Amino acid sequence: MQGAIIWCHALAAMLLAGVAAAQVREPVGLVQRAVLAAALLLSALWALGVAGIGGGDVAVSAAGTARDLGWLAALFLLTPAARWRGGAFVAIAACMVLAASLRIAAEHVAGPSRIAMTEAMRALHMLAAAAALVLAGRTMLSARARGGVDVLAGALALLFGAELAVDAVAWAAGGWRAELTLARGLALALVGVLIAVRDGRRRLRLSRAVVLQAVALGSAALVVVALVAGSGLIAALGGAQARVALTAFAVGTGATLATLLSTRWLRAWLRVVVSKHLFTHRYDYRSVWMRFAATLVPPAEAPRPLAERAVTAMAELTDSPAGLLLRIEDNALVAGAAWRWEDAPREGADAALARHLAATGRIVALDEVRAGSAPAGEAAAVPDWLVATREAWGIVPLLHGERLVGAMVLARPLVDRPLDWEDFDLLGVAARQVASYLAEDDAHAALAEARRFEEFNRRFAFLMHDLKNLVSQMALVARNAERHAENPAFRADMIATLRDTSQRMDGLLARLSHRPAAVAEPPRAVPLRALAERIADARRAQHGIEVIGGEVVALAEPAALETVLGHLIQNAVEASDPGSRVVLAIGGAGDRALLEVIDRGCGMDAGFVRDALFRPFVSGKANGFGLGAYEARQLVAAMGGSLTVSSRTGEGTRFRIALPRAAAGERVAERAA
Repeated sequence: MQGAIIWCHALAAMLLAGVAAAQVREPVGLVQRAVLAAALLLSALWALGVAGIGGGDVAVSAAGTARDLGWLAALFLLTPAARWRGGAFVAIAACMVLAASLRIAAEHVAGPSRIAMTEAMRALHMLAAAAALVLAGRTMLSARARGGVDVLAGALALLFGAELAVDAVAWAAGGWRAELTLARGLALALVGVLIAVRDGRRRLRLSRAVVLQAVALGSAALVVVALVAGSGLIAALGGAQARVALTAFAVGTGATLATLLSTRWLRAWLRVVVSKHLFTHRYDYRSVWMRFAATLVPPAEAPRPLAERAVTAMAELTDSPAGLLLRIEDNALVAGAAWRWEDAPREGADAALARHLAATGRIVALDEVRAGSAPAGEAAAVPDWLVATREAWGIVPLLHGERLVGAMVLARPLVDRPLDWEDFDLLGVAARQVASYLAEDDAHAALAEARRFEEFNRRFAFLMHDLKNLVSQMALVARNAERHAENPAFRADMIATLRDTSQRMDGLLARLSHRPAAVAEPPRAVPLRALAERIADARRAQHGIEVIGGEVVALAEPAALETVLGHLIQNAVEASDPGSRVVLAIGGAGDRALLEVIDRGCGMDAGFVRDALFRPFVSGKANGFGLGAYEARQLVAAMGGSLTVSSRTGEGTRFRIALPRAAAGERVAERAA
């Protein structure tokens, strides 16, 4: 401990001497800076004495008194002029001088007289420190706006408060301890740091959190001092029952402190008191806005709905314990998301409130409505259930531009107070931010719904196209049956066509159902000629189809490729005369398998092929949907292939499907299957 005391006071002496030199170099405020520099030098001298000689020496005690008088003079220059100022400071200085005199006199006497003088000296020193602490605190609060004075007064309050605390502990403990000497040195070093950064470019700006923590630590220190003093008093007066009394005192004070610290209302009250008396504004806008933004942003794990996060963020701004969101529905406000709000109404609020908030954009203080001091139009617009809910404190309109998207009802804070201009300003800005979030969320929801409808319409259009093809196919079969019903071969082809149509209609029904979509079939080896012949056999009752070319194996999805061929063959049949065959040509070129659908029908001009053929909902047929060629190309592209077309008006059309050729291993596996 002795080493810590020496190091602490030696470093404090160097720090204080350096700060004093910096004060002398400043040309502004010569008298004040000279007095401050003298107090710093005297403090440095006292710290050196404690480090080199010891705090109990008479000369060091005299240096300590000189130090205290120097700081008292500096505080006198800071304190605003008043009639009582001179008398108060003279009385404090007299107490300090008298205490020093008693300390010196005590060195020359012994026995009870020495003890009495020491106790009187300590009492006078505590009285002077307490009075100086009060004056420093008063100066700090009254001079907040004067550059650096608040920090300097706060440093002096810290100095005299530390002196008072260590003297009180020494008195309660019945003697001086080495730990108290170390505490005085640390407090003096901290005072030097505060003075060094107090003004100009070095102005120390304490955050609200630091001040609150400092107040909490100071309060805890005072409580500790009070507990130690109380324990000392009980030990001195308790006699034989002192141990029992000390135990009861410890248990009682511990339970009381635990109860007070766990009381949410007391914590809120302390925050309000500190903010009201130590700061110009109620809110620490930086930290408040950072907390507000963090609450609005959803966390990565278990995100809450935006509406609930918005209510929480708005309520936490004013320390409201609960909040309720009212959303616009049919031009009226209805209860929506809630945060800790009990018994939210289920019926719609009066539409008059929505109209009033949209027209005025004014925050409604419900206490004014209840007291009858609110404007008549506002009082008439507020619904009865909100007036009857005593916990309801204010209604904040949520305006996105000029449009009302809702309103926020905030519960009364734990420490009740009226809404004021700071609340209106902060809540107004936050409400516009929340309104933009809610409006954007509504826009996203509407866009998602529109996309779902668009997807539904797109799928339904494809289904209608397929259904039209099936109807056309059945119509051709019925027309041909009138001429070839007696032909056994035609009847066999007709049965195959009907079976194919039935299967395709089952597929359409499956696509129309609400069951989840089937997983896409993986690409595999598909013999093109076998597939083409099967499709041709199923359609011969509809129209004559010829398959030419040798067997080529492609890598494709069989169901998708069959759908593509169905579209292209149907278009070819509708474009051809009844006696003109449609040709399915199989071939290959390098690593590509080719399948062509050729007709000798009416054909298409180059402009239509270039600009309209593969565009959805554009068709050259009177009753066409314009989706067959579009879906065919999409499906072929999904299989890694390409669909090209060459056509000439009056000569016919050739659609060429180029797909990846299956590897040898895949063809062997296909034959084995």
